[in-house]
Amino acid sequence: MFKISLTQIRSSLKSLSEKLLEPIVALLNFLKITPNLLTVSGFFINLIASYYIYIDNFNAAAIIILLASLFDIMDGILARKTNMKTKFGGFLDSTVDRLSEGVLYLGVLLFYIKISEKNGIILSYSAMFFSFLISYTRARAGGLKIDCEIGIFTRPERIIVLIIGLLINQLLITLVVINIFSFITVIQRIIKVYKDSKLLNY
Repeated sequence: MFKISLTQIRSSLKSLSEKLLEPIVALLNFLKITPNLLTVSGFFINLIASYYIYIDNFNAAAIIILLASLFDIMDGILARKTNMKTKFGGFLDSTVDRLSEGVLYLGVLLFYIKISEKNGIILSYSAMFFSFLISYTRARAGGLKIDCEIGIFTRPERIIVLIIGLLINQLLITLVVINIFSFITVIQRIIKVYKDSKLLNY
């Protein structure tokens, strides 16, 4: 029941964001901006956000990450609305998503190294590790022809929580939350693949 409700919430939010961003997407199309350009631009914006995390300007970093997230949303909308959706575009989007999230955690890691906070160093590294592991489980499941796009803490949830943590200046607690729920998500995906692989006789 909870899984279905969570899926419905994500779907509703996606539809709402598409409607709100339609005018901007139309303008981008008029200006001949491509989805791939938006995707790559989002990465560089996150790179700037990472620097602001490192220099301890958390509020600015949160706003910049939010801007980058809009780019991440708009590239998909633009691709669908203008019939520019391609396999390479999907591949590039997924790859850049991993790079973008990784570079944010790198900024957090470097910040904690700078102030010699051991707990922060460990938690930022493990958050980065789990973010890649969550992505890997889905990709590996896809190779087995199993749909594994499930879990309570996918990339949007992690980014939203990170933004909130930066805004309220509670980054260490935020990393604890990200780690706990990311770990749960990995377990959820392992269980899903285990059950589905038995049904498919793998």
